[in-house]
Amino acid sequence: MAIEATQENFDQTITGPLTVVDFWAPWCGPCKMMAPVLEKLEQQFAGQIKFVKFNVDNGQELAQRYKVMSIPSLVVFRNGVAKEKVTGVYPEAKLAHYFNRKLAEE
Repeated sequence: MAIEATQENFDQTITGPLTVVDFWAPWCGPCKMMAPVLEKLEQQFAGQIKFVKFNVDNGQELAQRYKVMSIPSLVVFRNGVAKEKVTGVYPEAKLAHYFNRKLAEE
């Protein structure tokens, strides 16, 4: 299960070699479509990638800090620093390929 980030614990949750933060909201239809895909990928990449969820309704400031203009958006952090952002709904295979490439960059 992905770590639920808050404004208070966000900086602590993004530490580690590779963290993917899902910026989402409960009212967002595409976010609901991405949820099961991310759950499967979280199992597939367990121990390699840390998965974090951040509800943008709980903190617009964080979304603005990472230039999240639409959701769902996945922001990839390496050692606590935002490196890339992927916005929209993606099939599981395409995201798995993307995550494998990110792991190979380490």
